[in-house]
Amino acid sequence: MTKHSKPPIYWTLLTHEAWSLYVAATTEGLCFIGSQNEPIDELLQWANTRYPGNPLLENIELLQPYTIEIAEYLQGFRKQFSISFHYQGTAFQQEVWKALCDIPYGETKSYSDIAHQIQRPAAVRAVGTAIGANPILITIPCHRVIGKNGSLTGYRGGIEMKTKLLQLEKH
Repeated sequence: MTKHSKPPIYWTLLTHEAWSLYVAATTEGLCFIGSQNEPIDELLQWANTRYPGNPLLENIELLQPYTIEIAEYLQGFRKQFSISFHYQGTAFQQEVWKALCDIPYGETKSYSDIAHQIQRPAAVRAVGTAIGANPILITIPCHRVIGKNGSLTGYRGGIEMKTKLLQLEKH
């Protein structure tokens, strides 16, 4: 690696039963999980925005610890993740994403609950925007955030994916 080159982002395609997800990591940890059955374009666009100029290299072996835990979750065998994360976001986004990780498996919270949890009760819309920017679907469980009235609201992976994840956690 030359002095001016940027570290690579490693990626692979995880396929498990009806699931097909692009997964990416740096040497520091998991940094991206794509939407269900989306083309690689989603990963390319994200990487170009968050890590411009970093090479994207396919590496099934390096991603194996991550894909194993995600597959175990999708099979219903894993409720928490032990893998490392490496996500970039504003301080506010990171605060919101950390709050999402506190939502127990199988439970849900509203956007307003999250805003109160981070002691910013008036920031419900900003919380929603931060949740929408979560780069690591499933493992940072933004699917566990629902509308105050119990409705399933926006999700980067789509409402169908959100519904499947919530149903998976009910068993």
